[in-house]
Amino acid sequence: MKNKTIAIHKGTLKDKKTGGVNTPIYTSSAYDYISRDETFYPRYFNTPNQNAVAKKIAALEHAEEGLVFSSGMGAMSTSILAFAGAGDHVVMLDALYGGTHHFATVWFSHFGIDCTFTKTSADDVINGVTSKTKVIVIESPTNPLLAVVDIEKIAQFAREKKITTIIDNTFASPVNQTPLDLGIDIVVHSGTKYLGGHSDLCCGMVACSNEKLDRILNLARVLGPSLDPRICYLLERSMKTLILRVNAQTKNAMEVARFLEFHPDIAAVYYPGLESFGGYEIAKRQMKGFGAMLSFEIKGKDPHRFIERLKIISPAVSLGGVESTICPPSLTSHAKMSPEERQRIGVSDSLLRLSIGLEDADDLKQDIDNALKKVPKY
Repeated sequence: MKNKTIAIHKGTLKDKKTGGVNTPIYTSSAYDYISRDETFYPRYFNTPNQNAVAKKIAALEHAEEGLVFSSGMGAMSTSILAFAGAGDHVVMLDALYGGTHHFATVWFSHFGIDCTFTKTSADDVINGVTSKTKVIVIESPTNPLLAVVDIEKIAQFAREKKITTIIDNTFASPVNQTPLDLGIDIVVHSGTKYLGGHSDLCCGMVACSNEKLDRILNLARVLGPSLDPRICYLLERSMKTLILRVNAQTKNAMEVARFLEFHPDIAAVYYPGLESFGGYEIAKRQMKGFGAMLSFEIKGKDPHRFIERLKIISPAVSLGGVESTICPPSLTSHAKMSPEERQRIGVSDSLLRLSIGLEDADDLKQDIDNALKKVPKY
């Protein structure tokens, strides 16, 4: 099956009683245990609604198995802790999502885990590895500067060293990138973003081999970040339109990025689909599309006053919804990082992250242009 067909049909449970085409919502937290190979229980991550979504993400990511969590951080933290413990070493990109960065800097020491942060290049990641390294965590494109790392090079090195690799694939989504095909072991998503797609769900997902998933699942059942069946139902509904949504959003993003690239009031644009972007050649090689996220900096004007003058694009913290949203990462996704840490990875106070939605691209460009014209220069 092709991706559009997989997104609609894979994992869906037909209602045998009524003939309904959608997976019924199984609200029970108590299930009959007699004559069953396993006991169903929401915290065990094995109820019908959880399984329906897990099979869908696994198919889209070309994985053997999937798992759905109550948040992206639940998925990421559980995946890391399943393979790294006291005395182990983890290599992470400096430019990871702020929540993941915060988890490492604040909580790794409580688990006895050492961590090295590296720049966003395969060589830097490889050079950060020690004899105690058990896990490498990367993100590509990164949040919020859209930097691109050579996934296949890192994965190949890690396989030779028997190091588990984890990638946050939230920005690309399985529509634009399938890291398991490039050799990565575990793919993690904040399902709150493109998989949910309507700015009304909070969830996370993991996709990987059966062997890797067993370890993640065993820990997840202890930590308990499972997802309610009602939310699973809504998530499955949203994933059925994932391919159509992300393809359209990606097309819009390219138009907006090209518009910003030559706008006189824009100092810099960060988008992997621009030939002028540093990671363009790598992105072209490992991505099917360049995604619907971009970031930019305004030249000589107050970015916050610019945001206040937008009429269509909404100021909001999250991303990946059908509506376009904008925010300064220094006050949102990377607010928990110190100013020094943000400066080190290039997240300035003037940087703006733009999530492109499904509006008409011409309307989005006009909205940006009108807002820029209304803001005076410093």
